[in-house]
Amino acid sequence: MSVVALAIDALLPALDFIGVSIGTHDATENQLIISMIFLGLGIGPLVFGPLSDSLGRKPIVYLGFLLFVIASFICLNAPNLEVMIAGRILQGMGLSAPRTISIAMIRDSYSGDYMARIMSFVTVIFLLVPIMAPAMGKFILDHYSWKAIFYSQLLLSLLVSLWFWRRQPETLPPWKRIKFSWKLFMDGLKEVIKFKATIGYTLISGFITGSFIVYLSASQHIFQQQYGLVDEFPFIFAGLAISIGTATFLNGSIVLRLGMKRLVSIALLLYFIASFLYVLLFFTSENNPSVGVLLTFFAVQFFAVGFLFGNLRALAMQPVGHIAGVGAAITGFISTIMAVPISTFIGHYVSDTALPIFIGFSISSIISIGIFAYISKRKYE
Repeated sequence: MSVVALAIDALLPALDFIGVSIGTHDATENQLIISMIFLGLGIGPLVFGPLSDSLGRKPIVYLGFLLFVIASFICLNAPNLEVMIAGRILQGMGLSAPRTISIAMIRDSYSGDYMARIMSFVTVIFLLVPIMAPAMGKFILDHYSWKAIFYSQLLLSLLVSLWFWRRQPETLPPWKRIKFSWKLFMDGLKEVIKFKATIGYTLISGFITGSFIVYLSASQHIFQQQYGLVDEFPFIFAGLAISIGTATFLNGSIVLRLGMKRLVSIALLLYFIASFLYVLLFFTSENNPSVGVLLTFFAVQFFAVGFLFGNLRALAMQPVGHIAGVGAAITGFISTIMAVPISTFIGHYVSDTALPIFIGFSISSIISIGIFAYISKRKYE
């Protein structure tokens, strides 16, 4: 799963250089290089999820990495923004296999709050990459070129594939596999729709992910262009990633005591309060606040995010463990397809200040709180 983070975050310091190379100088267009990979991450599971229920988990992971390699060479040779975006979408489709199948493999082996605990620890490892990736990307950029960042991703994907082949056992034995057919997918979709809690938590995940992707795609522009912190950017990004990682690690330690639902309710409330407070304080301001103030609000937001991502996925997957592959594919597709237009829409307004991001945080979180309240009132399982 961490290769996904590397493919996104290591490119952040290089967006302007990539833009010049492919003939685009608009910062909002360069953001598409980041956000469009999520479109592939949403589409890919529709194929890889059902295939994994039929052929087993491990072969599909290898297939995904192969597609990622092919897509990476498309990006390396892209003459314009359109081809680069096509390559990034294909990269996302390829990486959706290890990303989705990893979740299915966890669901094959665990359930309930213990599954959320395992997801939290997996996410901690996953978040170590965002801490290091921008600094690594800038180091490579300073000493080589932006293309070398893609080559480093290819090398890591090869090493991860070898490690996965040697160390990870297959979690779906042959007698539990389902013959592949599109009817399998349609039946899985009908099954997922039956569980209102699964749909509800997936919608919440879509809103939270969409607002968070805006930060990922616009962070380089905010800190390097609006604040002029070019050399400091990788360390700022790493520090904020630590905020998410800390919350995720704490979640793994306390989720068995407090339960996933209580933690999600608290985190959603914190996510809304922090963002809405920023909007109230700086709505009429034409300039950004000091970088310290901005970082404080971002840190609080992302601390809340650390309690949301793993728990929301676990809550959505809990009722559909009997179709974990298709279930992970459909829930991942819905949340990601929601997230991409949300992030693209908000991202177009992030030109002079960071305020549009916090407006997006506020709107997404209040809608999510409404959905959560509806699910809790109905007591859907």
